[in-house]
Amino acid sequence: MAQNPQSPPVATNDATHAPNDSDNAGQNTSNPHSRRPQGKGSRRVQKPLPKTSSGLKNAIKSKKPPGGFDKTPLPDAPPGYTLRFTFHYASNLPPADLSTASSDPFLTATLKASNPRRHKKDPDLVHRTRTIRRTTEPKWNEEWVVANVPRSGFSLKCRLYDEDTADHDDRLGNVTITVPQVFEKWKGIPPPGNEFEVEKRMMSKRAFLAKGITSLIHSDTHMTSRLCVSIEVIGRSDPPYAQMYTVGPTRWIKHFSPMIGRIIGTKVNKDEEHDQDGGPSRADNSSSEAGEKKSKSQKYDFQANEMQLQGPVPPELYHRYVEFRPIIGSMFSSKGIRGKILNMALHKQHNRVYNYDQSTEWGTFGPGSDEATLAFLRLAHFDEGGRIFTYVLTLDGLFRFTETGKEFGIDLLSKHTMHSNVETYIACSGEFFIRRLERPVASDDPKPNERTHPTDAISGGPPDEPPPSNPAYYQLFIDNDSGTYRPDKSILPKLKTFFERNFPNLGVITMHWEEEELQKLKEAQRNAKKLEGRMVNVVMNRSQSSISSAESELDDRDETWESGKKSKREAALAAVENPRTIRDAFKESMPVKKAEGVAA
Repeated sequence: MAQNPQSPPVATNDATHAPNDSDNAGQNTSNPHSRRPQGKGSRRVQKPLPKTSSGLKNAIKSKKPPGGFDKTPLPDAPPGYTLRFTFHYASNLPPADLSTASSDPFLTATLKASNPRRHKKDPDLVHRTRTIRRTTEPKWNEEWVVANVPRSGFSLKCRLYDEDTADHDDRLGNVTITVPQVFEKWKGIPPPGNEFEVEKRMMSKRAFLAKGITSLIHSDTHMTSRLCVSIEVIGRSDPPYAQMYTVGPTRWIKHFSPMIGRIIGTKVNKDEEHDQDGGPSRADNSSSEAGEKKSKSQKYDFQANEMQLQGPVPPELYHRYVEFRPIIGSMFSSKGIRGKILNMALHKQHNRVYNYDQSTEWGTFGPGSDEATLAFLRLAHFDEGGRIFTYVLTLDGLFRFTETGKEFGIDLLSKHTMHSNVETYIACSGEFFIRRLERPVASDDPKPNERTHPTDAISGGPPDEPPPSNPAYYQLFIDNDSGTYRPDKSILPKLKTFFERNFPNLGVITMHWEEEELQKLKEAQRNAKKLEGRMVNVVMNRSQSSISSAESELDDRDETWESGKKSKREAALAAVENPRTIRDAFKESMPVKKAEGVAA
């Protein structure tokens, strides 16, 4: 039975099962020195100096930077249970917007349990509800199904917010539900659920002030808000038991940013029917009736996509960021002044790209169905325009991707860091693109015995006609091209199996990023983009609204990232952290004098 929400949550067991570190390199063994017999005129032989320093240097050079593919297996765990959490409604929420005396409430639910983890940095499971507009009495009635919740119970923390696009989201309060034990016959909290008091101390100052004002105006209202939640046991979960994962809902989310779209030159269809069913729009139908072909009406917009796929993600898909420079570790762990600035800037960039506002679109699909495959193809715009996408797959099966490719960057930094929201561990990352076959055979052969688009001009689809809606016409080429996490080639078969299970009747082809054939296929995509769409070669942070002191650090850092030399700002920040480095910072800020006789 759930305890009072005001009781402290159960502490999560953060017992780490970190991968074994490699042996220390550069350890030298000294051979015993022998003496030669010396005569009267003989000299004493000098002892050879041990090559300690050079051996250590060579060992360090040959050692790979920490991170990348992590072979740590999932720990052993007893069988768990599949639970259904339902977030019914909230009542008497504070009006964060005084002008309308209402809010745009949503909640995020974070589930913590005592499952043994591979690493203490493994992310918790999080679910976000839809935003209900202009109300203080939201009714979500949203379900969240999670597998492998352990017998030892869990803590569910619900954070209520008011969505504010122009500013940061206001906190409306928290509810923490702690359950000490779960078993098969546990009654749980059956529908219609229980009401829990919202903790007012976690409310933002603006929301608390607004609530106080409305309480003074309306004497019949009180300060306490309530949240109604129900929890049910569905049954025992399937292995792997140590891996909690989201079973449902499987859904898609589209985030839009017209400003970013205009900056980078990307367009989407104004008539959403082009993306909804792959068929002709109303404008195209009217044109065909008139016997004339008209170009599709498009608008500038940047689209970021999220798909919650059904777990579990194969345990072999487990990668940590690669710490190829010391600043990378500081950035991911948010340590030191430089690391905190970079971490904050990337979180801000992620929140801008995956922004929630009134234009955000939501939808659900059946897990592992043609509906799921078609939803993915719509988000990727089928085979239109020779698009290349950058993606990240999280450990909980959240598939994030945007149209980017190598032709432009995000703040001149690794795009995968932004997509993962600076997450330490993910399942996989890389790039992908869609190719259309001449016949609907769902082939996973990279060299099928038929024409493909691109590069061939095939009738019945782009660029002159709407794309067919049968998923069997398409192939998904997905790779592991990511410098941030560097997924291993050996996991590609597991990645293929995961996407084939979630996207049936789609030809899934996984390729290693170094394969020459893959580079040729990507070049064909870029050529198709030049012919059918607009080539993009700009940087996202060139708008006045997106340039800030924090994000400019990313631009400064890009020029010196691989060379190992600190930027001027980084050297100055290092001097603030450690005054002993002021002299080095001054030297790095001075121009380098050229040697005499060397041409300029």
